Amino acid sequence: MRLILAPMEGVVDAQMRQLLTSLGGYDLCVTEFIRVNEQKLPAKVFYRLCPELHTEGKTRAGTPVRVQLLGQSPQWLALNANTAIELGSPGIDLNFGCPAKTVNNSRGGAVLLKEPELIYQIIKAVREAVPCEQPVSAKIRLGYEDTQQTLEIADAVAQAKADELTVHARTKTDGYRPPAYWPWIATIQQRITIPIVANGEIWDQNSLEQCRAQSQVNAFMVGRGAVATPNLGAVLKHHASKMSWSDVLTLLIEFAKYPTDDNNTIYFPSRTKQWFSYLKLSYPQADGLFRRIRAFRDGEAILQCFIQELEQM
Repeated sequence: MRLILAPMEGVVDAQMRQLLTSLGGYDLCVTEFIRVNEQKLPAKVFYRLCPELHTEGKTRAGTPVRVQLLGQSPQWLALNANTAIELGSPGIDLNFGCPAKTVNNSRGGAVLLKEPELIYQIIKAVREAVPCEQPVSAKIRLGYEDTQQTLEIADAVAQAKADELTVHARTKTDGYRPPAYWPWIATIQQRITIPIVANGEIWDQNSLEQCRAQSQVNAFMVGRGAVATPNLGAVLKHHASKMSWSDVLTLLIEFAKYPTDDNNTIYFPSRTKQWFSYLKLSYPQADGLFRRIRAFRDGEAILQCFIQELEQM
């Protein structure tokens, strides 16, 4: 089985990738998207979203981190894809699935699902620009409003010679509302020959096995579940036990020590509170602790709450 940590915009950043991959199970990470307009981006943009480029494109745990690009211009995406490869990205991922309104309004992400021909032209241009030994992958949803073009979109990806396709088994209109329509992935896999990665509503071993049975693939991408259960990678890949709440608290304390750019004092309080919105989905204890910390703006005060909670257990 192959397991990939999903690119979650504003959630799974470099610090979170370091933390989650340190717990094991992941074969690959994909970055938050880098928005490409009609310009060649400077190296600093790639390093900001993917600091792992400084360490041979891997996290400290040795997990490869692939740069993801988002945009609508085949020429400029190809040019910037080549830059990412030159800087050390182990391949390129192309985002055709982001449902955010601001992204879609600027003709990026899932709105391109309405234009299979443009998806083909983008992937083709990037594939031709990137050395053949470097993989080019794409991430899609089943469609924008419905599934009428699902197979046409998949055909476009395959005909453009992408090396791999990740399918988030919902439309843009579905958003993140359950269920994920995993049988559609099996239908797509019957249509095209390139490998497919299943994505959507994988939270634990049980949902993974349901997804495997319905999608008929053996590669999976997890996002929200990975943040809700921090060692989900090891749970799914190595059949580890779900980490205890005390272990989560220890992890939160460790996270407080992670370095941030420019001594950013806001990062830890804001990112930790955001993280709790996912932890509450997996750990009932998280709700009460979140109520204690939500008014705090000082990272040290939040850290002390975590230490006290752990000491009282």
